[in-house]
Amino acid sequence: MSDTALLVIDAQESFRQRPNWFEVDPTTYFARQQALIDGARAKGHRIVRVLHVEPEGIFSIASGFVRPLAELVYEPDVTIYKSRHSALVGTDLPVWLTQNGIARLIISGIRTEQCCETTTRNASDMGWSVDFVTEATHTTLLTDATGHTWTVDELKARTAAVLDGRFARVTTVEGALAGPERAAA
Repeated sequence: MSDTALLVIDAQESFRQRPNWFEVDPTTYFARQQALIDGARAKGHRIVRVLHVEPEGIFSIASGFVRPLAELVYEPDVTIYKSRHSALVGTDLPVWLTQNGIARLIISGIRTEQCCETTTRNASDMGWSVDFVTEATHTTLLTDATGHTWTVDELKARTAAVLDGRFARVTTVEGALAGPERAAA
């Protein structure tokens, strides 16, 4: 086994229940996320499924939607349930990563600027080397307090700009699978 783990964060059916899920076509995300999962498995990386849970609503266990998106096919090494934005806060994930000798994390999943970015910042601060694979993340339009609606491309570009070189190496699926010694995309 390698010292790398792929985190597939919140890629769950709960999001499909939101009215804005199809504002942005998830087809490219599904293809790139699956390519990353398949490549990570081929490299011997550990795969961590992270699912978000809340007491009520579409993110509650009782809803039946806290399950992997049907388009993504994989068996994780471990499944972690979180109730915060970061997969590393309030979960056993940091212990599992340490016990399994994981030094490097590859971040992917849903939402680019929310749980994926927050987990990345947290992981960096906690000492892990992090690759953030923007093309293997998905998000939807976001309207801020001023009324400006951020497009998916704007959100992904903003996230990449604030993470790259500070909290992570922002890279492609191929770059992440090539390893940390390869040049970033």
